[in-house]
Amino acid sequence: MYQSNMKPLLDRMLPAPINGGFQMEGYWVWCASVVKGEDGRFHMFASRWPKHLPMHPGWLVGSEIVRAVADTPEGPYAFQEVVFPARGAEYWDGRSTHNPVIVKHDDTYILYYIGTTHPFEDIEPGQTLELEDPRTIVGRSNKRIGVATAKSVFGPWERKDEPILQTRPGKFDSFLTSNPAPCVHEDGSVLLIYKTRRYEGHAHSKKMMLGVAKADHYNGPYTAVSDEPIFPPDQVHLEDPFIWKTDHGYELIAKDMEGGTCGELHGGIHAFSKDGIKWELNDNPKAYSRNVLWDDGEVRTMANLERPFLLFQDGKPTHLFAATADGPGHFKGMTETWNMVIPLKAD
Repeated sequence: MYQSNMKPLLDRMLPAPINGGFQMEGYWVWCASVVKGEDGRFHMFASRWPKHLPMHPGWLVGSEIVRAVADTPEGPYAFQEVVFPARGAEYWDGRSTHNPVIVKHDDTYILYYIGTTHPFEDIEPGQTLELEDPRTIVGRSNKRIGVATAKSVFGPWERKDEPILQTRPGKFDSFLTSNPAPCVHEDGSVLLIYKTRRYEGHAHSKKMMLGVAKADHYNGPYTAVSDEPIFPPDQVHLEDPFIWKTDHGYELIAKDMEGGTCGELHGGIHAFSKDGIKWELNDNPKAYSRNVLWDDGEVRTMANLERPFLLFQDGKPTHLFAATADGPGHFKGMTETWNMVIPLKAD
């Protein structure tokens, strides 16, 4: 076991501002990633899709990446533009873009994301969409990771016509590549943690797994370097990774799918690696909880707390962003989703 020299996130969380974060009327909002732009303001890249689609699995067929802005990390963030509009079924990311992660390296903004496509008609308002719908089945199996670059946070973005990380037949990542968690080093090389599933017959595995890929430059090519997932999925079942570099190696937070690792269903785990390939859990593996203290003084158990993202300023994490929702959880009974933010005490 490893104990991070950073004070545990759980012990650093300040009250979450009720009027902070990012929400849009008429849309499901998810997947916050924030960077300070050249204008000195804070720019959130997020996913949204219209509420005539179900929250899940509507994102598979109708999500688009947008940009919102605020004067402070807490927000509230105001919508600015659609960054990646739909561009046609013939493109690998032509029908849905989702799960953005924004990074700045020197004078270049790097936007990692997932995209997918399918050849079927769009869902119209009033129509239903289920997990067994051909659009969602094909859309899920076509999920891949991509990268786009720009010299300004306002764009224009150079969007590639191919994903950066394909699946590997016969391996644990044979079905899809998803949920990019990049660490871009000073020399432009990248360590990338990603979520995946394997084919089991004609369907995908129930367990999600995390793999490791590397690139000598953020524009690629990227090569998967792990023959096995970084944690055995029957022991540590995770998704939604986020990683960062430290003086001692790398650290990771992620969503605990079953609660068996951090002690809370859909809470967060904290792990460490010296080389980015072999990972171990921290002595105290719990990174965050769905029980959130808000600035009205109340603690509320959120239905979801997903896609964790840490904003670093001057080399220190200052804010934790997460996608959240009302309702009982498990994507059921929700009426609102938004990207919330939790300020952190200084380490």
